[in-house]
Amino acid sequence: MKNNRIVVIGNGMVGHHLVESLISQEPKARITVLSSEPRLAYDRVHLSEYFSGKSAEELALTSEATYKQWQVDFHCNAKVTDIKRDDKVVLTESGQQYDYDRLVLATGSYPFVPPIPGNDQAHCLVYRTIDDLDAIQASAENSRVGVVVGGGLLGLEAANALRQLGLQTHVVEFAPQLMAVQIDGAGGNLLKNKIEELGVQVHCSKATECIVPGEGHRYKMCFADGETLETDLILFSAGIRPHDELARNCDLQVGERGGIVIDNYCRTSDADIYAVGECALWEQRIYGLVAPGYQMAKVAAKSLLEQEGGEQFSGADMSTKLKLMGVDVGSIGDAHAKTPGAMSYTYENQPLAIYKKIVVSEDGKNLLGAVLVGDCSEYDTLLQYMLNGIELPDAPETLILPMATEAPSLGVDALPDMASICSCHNVSKGDVIAAIDNGACDLSSVKSCTKASTGCGGCSALLKNLVDSTLEQRGLEVNTDICEHFAYSRQELYDIIRAERIRSFDDLLDRHGKGLGCDTCKPAVGSILASHWNDYVLKEEHLPLQDTNDTYLANMQKDGSYSVVPRVPGGEITADKLIVLGQLAKKYDLYTKITGGQRVDLFGARLEQLPEIWAELIDAGFETGHAYGKSLRTVKSCVGDSWCRYGVQDSVSMAIFLENRYKGLRAPHKIKMAVSGCTRECAEAQSKDIGVIATENGWNLYVCGNGGMRPRHADLFATDLDDEGLIRCIDRILMFYIRTADRLQRTSVWMENLEGGLEYLQKVVIDDHLGVCHELESQIAHIVESYQCEWKTTLENPESLKRFRQFVNSDESDEGIQFIRVRDQISPAGENQKTKTVEMA
Repeated sequence: MKNNRIVVIGNGMVGHHLVESLISQEPKARITVLSSEPRLAYDRVHLSEYFSGKSAEELALTSEATYKQWQVDFHCNAKVTDIKRDDKVVLTESGQQYDYDRLVLATGSYPFVPPIPGNDQAHCLVYRTIDDLDAIQASAENSRVGVVVGGGLLGLEAANALRQLGLQTHVVEFAPQLMAVQIDGAGGNLLKNKIEELGVQVHCSKATECIVPGEGHRYKMCFADGETLETDLILFSAGIRPHDELARNCDLQVGERGGIVIDNYCRTSDADIYAVGECALWEQRIYGLVAPGYQMAKVAAKSLLEQEGGEQFSGADMSTKLKLMGVDVGSIGDAHAKTPGAMSYTYENQPLAIYKKIVVSEDGKNLLGAVLVGDCSEYDTLLQYMLNGIELPDAPETLILPMATEAPSLGVDALPDMASICSCHNVSKGDVIAAIDNGACDLSSVKSCTKASTGCGGCSALLKNLVDSTLEQRGLEVNTDICEHFAYSRQELYDIIRAERIRSFDDLLDRHGKGLGCDTCKPAVGSILASHWNDYVLKEEHLPLQDTNDTYLANMQKDGSYSVVPRVPGGEITADKLIVLGQLAKKYDLYTKITGGQRVDLFGARLEQLPEIWAELIDAGFETGHAYGKSLRTVKSCVGDSWCRYGVQDSVSMAIFLENRYKGLRAPHKIKMAVSGCTRECAEAQSKDIGVIATENGWNLYVCGNGGMRPRHADLFATDLDDEGLIRCIDRILMFYIRTADRLQRTSVWMENLEGGLEYLQKVVIDDHLGVCHELESQIAHIVESYQCEWKTTLENPESLKRFRQFVNSDESDEGIQFIRVRDQISPAGENQKTKTVEMA
């Protein structure tokens, strides 16, 4: 029935996936989408990244332009208030009505707020939508302490959000442990300990009786055991309830405890009305993860289009792997060993805070479930054993024991074709192989064809392994060459340069390459040479290798002018230096901007002005900030224990030391660091490549975070390090990254692709597993000792200065050439100062 009018109520992740499924099968389907929110579908799985700087636009799963292209009739702020089943009409709050032939309820769920007296006050909030997050952010600006009621998945995400907002954070959980649905008691206790190490206080077995005015804070929570807890903000995340009121009001069948009853085709008790996602009740169960919702959407789409042999929904695996506040947590199948006759194997390493458990069948042949806390490296393997009924080895414990010599290797080749690779989009191994057989010859093509790894991303490593293996089996080479001129990867080129002590691109090309080189290999080799030898990048033999910004030691802007960024180590700057920056900006008519890395960017300098500006900066005690290079950018810091009443260590001094130690260090990509003086984390260290957080016993080190296009929380690498131990670890990590990362690969992606992940990196750096730590430290020492301010070196080199002339054959400048101002300066009164715009000569 292709001409059916299909109305979809709700445009969350599942509702949008339904629309995608319908359009992919029938592009001319007549679809109307009614969303009660002011925006179209967005990614709720990564909602917490909104607090890390990700915008609503970046979280969006679709756009108005896309829906218009699909000819989908969509309406935001369109809350449906009634369904007239006899007339096949839905009514909205604004009085609009929409006719339907088939109706889909994708209304999702709402946060459960326990019936506690006082729960409806101004700063008692929930964590569900972007609007909720805006309200939390506004409340946090006037709060010091925050409490999350609920210690499940969403509760711990919410707690991390409050922590990122700088609040002293507590979690209050009614159950005796955290994440009681997903993990067992031992795993819950270890998770509690790890989270408390990060500065979040956890209170289990707490029943809140009432919320009353506080004495030192806004509210006081009174518990049944007589204890109290004062807070300024309360965030309820105590579970979800299905949005089924529309179904109740129009007499559709609902479950005793809520949820719209559906059959295997996602049809409700009215054959023309469907329900999918968290509002739907199948076999007395509501699925609270996105992957089952996507499966329902796919089934419903086929049924709505009346396709023959349509799929049926038959339940879904609720296994999950996630990172909570930097702590890896995995739950698979029957994690609580409820199956009759089930037996368990457990492994616990208290010093490393790792807990692993597998649950096996009574005969020991099948894996029923697993719990992983602190290390999820075996998650993919264990999941495949469970999902596909693969017979366990004779000693199942080898699957979780570290360094087990008899541990079986379950590679992608051993998986059956029906093995699930991506649960979010229900992509099997067979689907991936079929995509490759149909012409998808690289990872990105496979993702585009199958949607695999475009949901939560948890299957990315497994998918890459499968694609590489399948291509090799088809006789296709998995090419890791950096380009056509070198039959080597970046790591192999680094090893060649180091082993043969090669100091120039031409020498490397003569010995190991062909042709003349290109825009891919030249900058990559230039970066390797700089990382290893630390020569002046504008030397004649190195100059052709540099990117545009490195060529002029400044960042080119879109109007053709340049920006100048002097280094401000740790963000600490004197009044005299601030005055110099202000005077320079006035003298050269530069636009000034405080950067996210706590320094001042000066925009609008002409090429010939750069040496003059550098000279004045150097005379005032500044040096290059390397903002133009793939190198250390900044080390951000809070004010530490010198000024802040919460500070426990001198974060400013440590940040200054780190920045001065690693300034100028060239790498495959830019590096950002931060040092926070306490667990309130005001420097946002956990979104940096290297993050340091002070504790009362020393420093906690976090690695491989990224707040950019692919946000990633840093991993906790080591705890309570002294100054010497901290520097030693950072030296080794940075140089190991420089040696082994791919071209233009951030540390976050490097970690995701590093075989063995965090645990392997810890073995290399802490245990010297490869026996290279002394060499790594020596290389860093060489970089530190050979540092030079590239601005100063250029000023002392007449030949280099010739690059910074307006005309190649003259030292004279033409003041008649003007640049169009990109942005006006802001006057002290806050009004734009309009600058004269002159047409460029």
